[in-house]
Amino acid sequence: MPKRVDHSLRRLQIAEALWRIAASRGLEEVSMRQVAAEAGVSTRLVQYYFETRDRLLVEALALRNEYDRKRIESRLPEGASLKEAIRVLLLGLLPLDDESRQSTLIHLAYGIRAVNDRLLAEHVTNHAKPGLEDIVADMLRGAQAGAQLRDGLDLDREAATLLALSSGMTYDVLMGIRTADDAIALVDYNLRRVWRSESAT
Repeated sequence: MPKRVDHSLRRLQIAEALWRIAASRGLEEVSMRQVAAEAGVSTRLVQYYFETRDRLLVEALALRNEYDRKRIESRLPEGASLKEAIRVLLLGLLPLDDESRQSTLIHLAYGIRAVNDRLLAEHVTNHAKPGLEDIVADMLRGAQAGAQLRDGLDLDREAATLLALSSGMTYDVLMGIRTADDAIALVDYNLRRVWRSESAT
């Protein structure tokens, strides 16, 4: 009886190889052959699943985004409050452990390559962090409906500010300019700034 192949697993295996290359060497000179060698498969197999280098780059990014979404969701405690959920999301975007550090390096590699690659730039812009501002703004609106937030806030701008805070600290944490504890403290400070004092943790 012929051996059944798990095509989703094989695609993920190849995408993971590209992630490792992106995190360690960047994507400027990446090729199908290099990815195949890293994955321990033939170049023909990579071409079978992804056809072209551009499609490999785009689909590997989509797979990584889904991986990161599940990674962050898995850290959310059962019954978490809206404030806790936003905190988990913001901290999940920071390079505070090996997994999130790899994710940060991957997205930085994509960002660098996308500067001179219009096709990839479109996908990086549209899919790197899909709808996060809307998600955070919706959670803030839920907290506002429960009278948990300070008065007079522009929730869309607060969502953008909180996400920009996390994005802006990634390089500092990667380079050791700011410690993980410092980054966490800044996230907590800004959540306390938005929440009413009696809701602060």
